[in-house]
Formats: sequence, structure tokens, C-alpha cells
Amino acid sequence: MTQLYLASGSPRRRELLTQIGVPFTALSAAVDESPLPDEAAPAYVERLAVAKAKAGLAVLPPMDVSARLAVLGADTAVVLDGQILGKPVDREDALAMLAALSGREHNVLTAVALADQQRCLSVCVASQVRFRTISRQEAEAYWASGEPLDKAGSYAIQGLGAIFVQRIEGSYSAVVGLPLSETAALLGQFAIPCWQSLSTR
Repeated sequence: MTQLYLASGSPRRRELLTQIGVPFTALSAAVDESPLPDEAAPAYVERLAVAKAKAGLAVLPPMDVSARLAVLGADTAVVLDGQILGKPVDREDALAMLAALSGREHNVLTAVALADQQRCLSVCVASQVRFRTISRQEAEAYWASGEPLDKAGSYAIQGLGAIFVQRIEGSYSAVVGLPLSETAALLGQFAIPCWQSLSTR
């Protein structure tokens, strides 16, 4: 069976892979996440997902050519009016993002890529999220919680930020950080089954 590696430090992605019963080994692979000039958001997240998967392959120790392994990379971006909202650089940046998202619908793009020594396949999933109005006081209290600090768009739908979400159209797991339906399909193309944890019970 193919051994899976996850090139991500995100605990959310680790939890999601565990949720669908796929064993993996987490590894760290540094990638420059700066957008290219005039790069469209879908191309940006897919490029980073592919880069993370390939960087993960590159940091693995040399193995026998017959070894069956694959590396999963993913990237998520919050997009408002065509602008990519990354992780906030400071408090004021986070508050500005939350104010911009307040009472509006935005897109969340998550790309996932899977690579082995022969090929790399990727897919990008788009979801729409609608926020209710957020007061300045709420935004400040949310920043004080520490949750927005390392989150794209300055919020976590699976955490305290869930109270801002009025509606979602698309994949909830993709908004969290890993589109499970599409990820399972990619894993299947690399002979990595889901629900492996069921067979060990």
C-alpha cells in the first residue's frame, strides 16, 4: 500500500485526514506563499498546493525506487472582490479584514495536490461563505482570542469564528482546509483507500 505524507503544519488538515481514516506522516516543507504578479486566486492556491506536495517529496530521505509513497499538499485562500485575503500581519490588518467581510459573501478557494515520483495531480474547490454583520467590539474580542492570527481571512469557520457565518454554499471541509470528497478521489487514484481505520478494529 502507498505510504502517505502530509506536507502541512495545519492541525485542521491533520484532523480531517484522520476523520476519513487515512493514516499519514506529517512533514514540514517550506514554500514561498507570495502571489505572482497578476496571478488569479484559483491559480495561486493550486500552484501553492502543488509546490507544497513537491517540496514535501524533496525533503523525504532517499528511498528505493520501488517504494510506494505520495505527498499531499494543500492551500486555502479567502477571496473578496477578487483580492486574496491571507493571514493577518497584525491586529489592525485582522480587524480590517473582518470589517471588509462583515455582512458580505466571499469565496474560499482550497486546492489539494498529490504527488509521487512519477506524477502530480491537483484540484481546486470553490465555496461561498456569507457573514452576518460583525461589530467592531466583536472583531476586537475575536482578535483577542488569538484565533485569527494564523488564519486566512482572519477567521476559522471550525472555531470561534463560526458565529459569524450565516450561510455556506459548497464544501465545509474545504473551507476548513481540505475538501474531503475531492481529496478522497485523488487518494484513490494513487491506490490510497479511505476508512483504513475501520479494518483495524
